[in-house]
Amino acid sequence: MIQRLVLMGVAGCGKTSVGEEMAQRVGRPYLDGDELHPTANVEKMRQGIALTDADRWPWLDLVAAELARDGALIIGCSALKRAYRDRIRAGAGGPVTFVHLEGSRDLIAARMAERAGHYMPLSLLDSQFAALEPPSADEAISVNIDQPLNALVSRILAELERRTG
Repeated sequence: MIQRLVLMGVAGCGKTSVGEEMAQRVGRPYLDGDELHPTANVEKMRQGIALTDADRWPWLDLVAAELARDGALIIGCSALKRAYRDRIRAGAGGPVTFVHLEGSRDLIAARMAERAGHYMPLSLLDSQFAALEPPSADEAISVNIDQPLNALVSRILAELERRTG
């Protein structure tokens, strides 16, 4: 399987659910990149304030450092802009494969409204979509999240297997 895997997309797209299921199936560790956010970032988001690029750079460096430390890691990270993905690649210590979990705003908003205990409020979803620079086909594997979790993970794993041949 591909090393250094990043599940990316806007808040609420399912990075954690997909990552945990993938980790269980392939016997690799999963890390939710949200756990790496500095306290100041979490507090801003909790208050409904969108992060700036300056807020994100140190966090993206931590994501890259985790990938460099453990090349078998699956990590969830929004990686909304190409510059963010480039920053992760530059610091990861090797190739990074991105899987973009894409879905409609309505679907993701509905999922965010149902989840409990997360600091990211639904009010920030529009800022996530505004910042999103969808990756091109040569930059990431893109999969639509409008399917059951097992089917989604199976599709991702099949595509990763196809790419590693």
